Amino acid sequence: MMSRYAIDASKIERELGWVPEETFETGLRKTVQWYLDNRQWWERVLSGAYRLERLGRII
Repeated sequence: MMSRYAIDASKIERELGWVPEETFETGLRKTVQWYLDNRQWWERVLSGAYRLERLGRII
């Protein structure tokens, strides 16, 4: 059995004027690209060597 989850952001848009900066597709694309660009980090996570160090810079 497959489940489907959806978020209706119309209330937050209507009441606060907030709209997401990314679509699901662009956010997913950027997420996948981040993991491709940061292979060394996720390999350390999978191996158990990662100890909560930050990667990258604070913007």
